[in-house]
Amino acid sequence: MRTIYMGTPDFAVPSLDALVEAGIDVPLVVTRPDKPAGRGKRLQAPPVKQRAEALGIEVFQPRTLKDEAAQARLREVGADAMAVVAFGAILPNAVLEMTPLGAVNVHASLLPRYRGSSPINWVIVNGEGESGVTTMFMGEGIDTGDILLQERIALDPRETAATLHDKLAVLGGPLLVETLRRLERGDLTPTPQVEADALYIPKLTREDGRLDWSRPAEELDRRIRGFTPWPGAFTFLKGHRLTVHAAHPVAQPPAQAAGQIEAVEGGAMVVACGDGCLAITELQPEGKRRMATDAFLQGHPVAVGTPLGGRPQTD
Repeated sequence: MRTIYMGTPDFAVPSLDALVEAGIDVPLVVTRPDKPAGRGKRLQAPPVKQRAEALGIEVFQPRTLKDEAAQARLREVGADAMAVVAFGAILPNAVLEMTPLGAVNVHASLLPRYRGSSPINWVIVNGEGESGVTTMFMGEGIDTGDILLQERIALDPRETAATLHDKLAVLGGPLLVETLRRLERGDLTPTPQVEADALYIPKLTREDGRLDWSRPAEELDRRIRGFTPWPGAFTFLKGHRLTVHAAHPVAQPPAQAAGQIEAVEGGAMVVACGDGCLAITELQPEGKRRMATDAFLQGHPVAVGTPLGGRPQTD
């Protein structure tokens, strides 16, 4: 089976490896153009491009797939199917309908729940007990195509977006292989999504990471785990931004107002919340490296009652 593979970030690398290891012919990998990165703004190849080149697979990086020249390049391959994993751009119908077996997408949620670009984050923030991956046919809507196969996993009680990302990336590869094999055999029946069960989540913004201390400690804990490493959970201390990398709820009623330091103990800054308290154990001061809270407190002692939150300091 000749399959064009389309993907861009780290999440899409294990699925490419799975296709190659399964003996599926991947004559062409399509990925997004190189982008400037780092302080020097030097062009950096996407992870999928780097992996494809290491595997000796030809790489195609069109700026758009809407023009005829790019589409003609895809047609030249004579592929039986397309496999799409976190490509990062909307595909026109002409591309979706180009191959006999269609365009198969790997999505990092159990559709129809958590449609959109950041399902891994919001599954954790919303306190779900499980997640998984879905293979589906791609259509005009965002993650609305017919479901092909699904694989479920239980979430660890201290799951983070980073750990779940890696688990689902690995889970998606074998499921994609099975999906393509069964489509080739003709023994896989697509299942339409039930719109009444759908949940669409918006794209993450940096502001989503701002911690609202009036919320319950349990919710803030989930937001920290769900928004690490990006956009990063943050607050302000004396007008300076603090990124919170690790924390845990403390089951005690706060004596201070929400957002104030409740206690400094056990190497943690305990903050009063709308319900309960949150112990911050790892943080990153603005312009500094990530560090344990006790290391930060050695150079920046804080008193009980000190408020967190507000806005950045302006000079």
